[in-house]
Amino acid sequence: MRSVGIDDGERGLSPAILDFAEVLVWWGHVRHADIKEDVGRAIVSRIKDRGLTLVALHSAHWATPFMEAMNERSRDDVRRRIGELPADGLAIEEVPAQRFKAPGRDARLTPAADVRKFPDGHVQVRLHLPNCCFPAYRNDGKPSQLRVLRPDHPLAAGLPATFTLPRTEMYDEPFHAPEPDEVIVEERWDPGEWFRSVMVWRLGKGRIIYIRPGHETYPVFKDPHMLCLVENAVRWRD
Repeated sequence: MRSVGIDDGERGLSPAILDFAEVLVWWGHVRHADIKEDVGRAIVSRIKDRGLTLVALHSAHWATPFMEAMNERSRDDVRRRIGELPADGLAIEEVPAQRFKAPGRDARLTPAADVRKFPDGHVQVRLHLPNCCFPAYRNDGKPSQLRVLRPDHPLAAGLPATFTLPRTEMYDEPFHAPEPDEVIVEERWDPGEWFRSVMVWRLGKGRIIYIRPGHETYPVFKDPHMLCLVENAVRWRD
């Protein structure tokens, strides 16, 4: 195990470190833009080709590697939807998401694909990449209730069927990200907000795990259930 930070050499993400890692646990907040897209793509290539697991915690929904991974998963989903075509039979135009701006409640859910099929068989796609955010949040430290949806899943090992976080930040659906392969835990707040708070996406040989609860102000990562979740994410092997 190694611990690195954004102020380390090469932002702590040298090729040697990335080649060493089997699991990359990522938390970030105000300095997401310090990690450039080429580093994010290097992490994505290791997810796809080498089986790296990226565990994104809380505000890492806007972290460069998470966003690049969600972009790549969106491309894969479009290709699966379209099916097999000759190399010159599919043209995809990408519309980047507006990063660091939460979507409006009535905004079109991203990723979204506008598909146009032509009589000669070729297909044009306008792919709106995912914003990787949600329309509402509150950082007032109100409690949330979490319910395990997949008690048989490796990520849920050792967790009770339900548990409460006494102080946390709220995120509210819809989450602008590709449809996950698995939702392990959902989270709700008394005013009615909810979130799919533990999600998994497969990408090539690897996977991305998003664990929503957390905040730099509240001791969420001292909660034994949250520590169990993170440990399960690190230990999970197929």
